[in-house]
Amino acid sequence: MDLGIRNRIALVTGAGGGLGGAIALALANEGAKVVVADINPAALEAVANRVREAGAEVMSLEWDLSDLGVIDARIDAIEQRFGTVDILVNNTGGPPPTPASGQPADLWERHFRSMVLSVIGITDRVLPGMKEKHWGRVVTSASSGVVAPIAGLAVSNALRMSLVGWSKTLAREVGRDGITANLVVPGRIGTDRIRFLDESKAKREGRTVEEVSTESTGSIPLGRYGRPEEYAQAVAFLASEAASYVTGSIMRVDGGLIASV
Repeated sequence: MDLGIRNRIALVTGAGGGLGGAIALALANEGAKVVVADINPAALEAVANRVREAGAEVMSLEWDLSDLGVIDARIDAIEQRFGTVDILVNNTGGPPPTPASGQPADLWERHFRSMVLSVIGITDRVLPGMKEKHWGRVVTSASSGVVAPIAGLAVSNALRMSLVGWSKTLAREVGRDGITANLVVPGRIGTDRIRFLDESKAKREGRTVEEVSTESTGSIPLGRYGRPEEYAQAVAFLASEAASYVTGSIMRVDGGLIASV
């Protein structure tokens, strides 16, 4: 199926991670010109090489999302190389496991800046170009915690939930400009982040990682963790011409994990 995004300009943040890298590659395979951004230069170069091997044009940007002051300069660089951004995939790292109470204010502030304000700031910066073309896609990767809060991930649950209200409101504001805004909610996708969370839970509860993983997959109707490329295909669809009538939505890619309707 041709998703209709050949030569579109796509920016993927957090592209050095498992989900971000898979998303960048999925968009590259559809013929998009891909800008990959990440704080980790080694991971960034690795994913850029994978995109090149897929035959796509790629630009890599070392980018600390918590530094809101560099947004204009980074987007300026993209526009000078490729032109205005057509597809924005907001993908940020997650905070450490925490309970809801007793967390210092600076922890909340630091992650609010990197996980929420960065998403809003980058989106605001690319929207004028999308409006000028009367075409744009804003896809924001969240967490299953926005539907069913996850025990021990209070900071993530709270901050990502704020993006739900933001994205839904944005969708109503920019729909007449030919721009869609959607969230994608991963369940337990087999990435380094999930392995870290399993290891943290095992240590906290005095169990083995294998026990925690087996228990976790047992709660998933499909009986396994998802593959990053499965998640990436859902993101690519929302970024496509084929999804032109999908906006203001939350797409779950969770293997049936979330029990609520």
